[in-house]
Amino acid sequence: MEVQESSLKPCPPLIVVTNIEVTDGKYKELIDSLPKEERFPPGLRKYKGFWQFQNAIPGVLAMKEDFKPRCDDVIVSSFPKSGTTWLKALTFTIMHRDKYTFSSHPLLKLNPHDCVPFIELHYSLKNEQYLETLPSPRVLGTHVPYSLLSDSIKTSTCPIIHICRDPKDVIVSFWHMSAKFDWLMEPLSFKQTYELFCEGRVPTGPVWDNVLEYYTKSLSSPKKILIIKYAEMLKDPANSVMRIANFIGCPFSKEEMKSGLVEKIAEFCSFNKLKNFDTKQSEGNLKSYYYRKGIVGDWQNYMTPEMANNLDKITKEKLCDSSFTF
Repeated sequence: MEVQESSLKPCPPLIVVTNIEVTDGKYKELIDSLPKEERFPPGLRKYKGFWQFQNAIPGVLAMKEDFKPRCDDVIVSSFPKSGTTWLKALTFTIMHRDKYTFSSHPLLKLNPHDCVPFIELHYSLKNEQYLETLPSPRVLGTHVPYSLLSDSIKTSTCPIIHICRDPKDVIVSFWHMSAKFDWLMEPLSFKQTYELFCEGRVPTGPVWDNVLEYYTKSLSSPKKILIIKYAEMLKDPANSVMRIANFIGCPFSKEEMKSGLVEKIAEFCSFNKLKNFDTKQSEGNLKSYYYRKGIVGDWQNYMTPEMANNLDKITKEKLCDSSFTF
């Protein structure tokens, strides 16, 4: 079935779940019993080892219980501010490269998060039926740790691509985004954000546990999960385009390679291009949720050497039992 642009629609940013009131008795008692972190307004709860916005937990639980993937779905996974928007744009464009020309592409009018909706967001909004209206093949996104995915996703044939990024840059990007949360009467300082991050007390954190779940599973199921590192993708985007295409079962033909299509997709989905032609989502400051600098090493402009060394030490300790590095 051909993907029609009309089947896609603008979606609110995932952060809207913070404004959802938890009234569903099915989950309210459970949520009220979970450990709470009040330093990160409007409050986080720890469920199964991971901190979540307490108002997002019903959507996460409903997704885990009820979501059924299609055999040709592709799941894009990430810890927040790790390159999610970029990976969504690349994966969607690669998957549907025979449906759209660059001059009439949905990304010219819609944000990558509209083309690749977050599964848990629509469950939180009780709008999960929208996901069923999308024609196959679907590309869907999630920030949910692997252990909290539905069993139907884990046992399905649909591939999962997980992108990860240096935690130091993640903190900086996350802090800039959180400063734009309209529900924060007083935005968190960088020091406060840093301390909470180091403790793992941020949405879907700790980051190390989130990434390690996907990485560990990728070792035993390399055809199921592909790990993409942000720094490597930035260094050689064309190679990442080919890796993604091969992994999701859409390899480039010799003719496509010869025509330069790989490089054209990498350029079309480059950070600067996405930031510039994402016109519709600039309203209401939504663009600033998704795009800032997109570079490696910006943490040096915000952290003292002591802060950076401390976080590197924590990261090394958290990853010491694995071969994974950012």
